[in-house]
Amino acid sequence: MSEVFKLKPGRVPLLISMPHVGTEIPADQHRRYVPRALEVEDTDWHLEQLYADIADELGASLIVPRYSRYLIDLNRPPDDTPMYPGASNTELCPTRFFTGDSLYLEGQTPGQREKQRRRETYWLPYHKNLQAELSRLKAQHGYAVLFDAHSIRSELPWLFSGRLPDLNLGTADGAACDLGITKGLAAVLAVPTQFTHVVNGRFKGGYITRYYGQPERHQHAVQLEMCQRCYMDEWAPFNYRAELAAKVQPVLLALLQQLLAWRPAT
Repeated sequence: MSEVFKLKPGRVPLLISMPHVGTEIPADQHRRYVPRALEVEDTDWHLEQLYADIADELGASLIVPRYSRYLIDLNRPPDDTPMYPGASNTELCPTRFFTGDSLYLEGQTPGQREKQRRRETYWLPYHKNLQAELSRLKAQHGYAVLFDAHSIRSELPWLFSGRLPDLNLGTADGAACDLGITKGLAAVLAVPTQFTHVVNGRFKGGYITRYYGQPERHQHAVQLEMCQRCYMDEWAPFNYRAELAAKVQPVLLALLQQLLAWRPAT
């Protein structure tokens, strides 16, 4: 485990990334933020707990950050290019809650020097080790698949209109992985359950999916943005709901099993 993330290497060609589960903000940065920000409400809460047993069962690698997305967003490009042009976006070093309210006290937003420090200290180590693990898996198996796991509140008018489907699969409109992967996962989601779904809807995949999804290099990536109502309370204190999680975990297992069942064309 490093100071900024933990990596558990697996034995199959699958790496699960959870870039928004971190909850810490360094103490020397607290003075910059509005008090509400220190509650880190926009965390992808409890995902490690939700996926851990599944990852262990399947033998998948797992990479998990320590620090909050409010410090730096690991799923944004280093040059801070907007992921969804024309829509509300959060930045590499976010300045707003998902409600649109300011994260920082007046005059305390990070300048370019502080942004660069955060990139080098927190963003770069995560990404260097994510790619290193994908490269290890490719060397061992001939290919690697990255599953980028996320969760979000079901209704956030500043980011999107209406109520999200429960399960939002993104493959960068098919560019981040082999077509067979997209079709296979869509087929899993099409099996009737209590959960609604969409493929390449509002959330098509962030930087991690788009950058590391390089099928031509035998490296494939998908993102699952899941509504938190599927496994937890969406409002503070953001309690994990085991009885809800038990219903969605079989679907998550089926998706990951489908990824492992896929084989590249020879």
